[in-house]
Amino acid sequence: MTDTLYAELLAVALEAAERTGAMLKDGRPADLGVAATKTSPIDVVTEMDIAAEKLITGFLAERRPHDGLLGEEGASSEGTSGVRWVIDPIDGTVNYLYGLPSWAVSIAAELDGEAVVGVVAAPMRGETYRAVRGQGAYEGDRRLHCRPAPAFEQALLATGFGYVTSRRAAQAEVVRALLPEVRDIRRGGSAAIDLCDVACGRLDGYYERGLNPWDFAAGVLIAREAGALTGGRPGEPASGELTVAAAPGLFEALQGRLEALGAWHD
Repeated sequence: MTDTLYAELLAVALEAAERTGAMLKDGRPADLGVAATKTSPIDVVTEMDIAAEKLITGFLAERRPHDGLLGEEGASSEGTSGVRWVIDPIDGTVNYLYGLPSWAVSIAAELDGEAVVGVVAAPMRGETYRAVRGQGAYEGDRRLHCRPAPAFEQALLATGFGYVTSRRAAQAEVVRALLPEVRDIRRGGSAAIDLCDVACGRLDGYYERGLNPWDFAAGVLIAREAGALTGGRPGEPASGELTVAAAPGLFEALQGRLEALGAWHD
């Protein structure tokens, strides 16, 4: 029963992500502008974020009418099936607004509060990453594996920044301290893609404070199923306080250094 349910959830997530990614890629207006702001004037929502979430929620309501929903742009319902969908219609909205390619559609299915299916579609890359709990992570037919852990000073990391001034200032201090200690730090602008890049072996590790469940639900599962370790502060799961993903051997060192630097608070 569980395998059948997981297969159904994966098929639904893949179709929803494919439809939404195609709409966003092919239907982006040339004069796309900001429709609203959230936590600060630079934390933006576009008309396409809203349209994409409507497309996904409408599709899910048709295919899985008894499931719950949690979406970045306000979709929220409890459901009665034990399944909840956690969706980010455009992860990397500022990239999308500016015409940069690093944005994705992120869809996760949780069963009784735990992510069991994750799909991240990155249309401008032509790649869709997927994972089912206990069944590995894939991009197309390729099984994904994180890179072997390098020495800490050879690690290529990625991170992201919040939109509130006080948080950005604290995050900048963490980067200032960490940057001389590692190979380099990237800032791509999409947490979902960064987590998938850990899964693909394109990054050694990733960390960020201030994520919401829709930012990391699918990506954390994909990274973990590719062999990475994921979490937050030591002994805690990934959360808005801190999200960390890296290969075993690097994860522990990175998590410990972030704890020492206070990366979990502003």
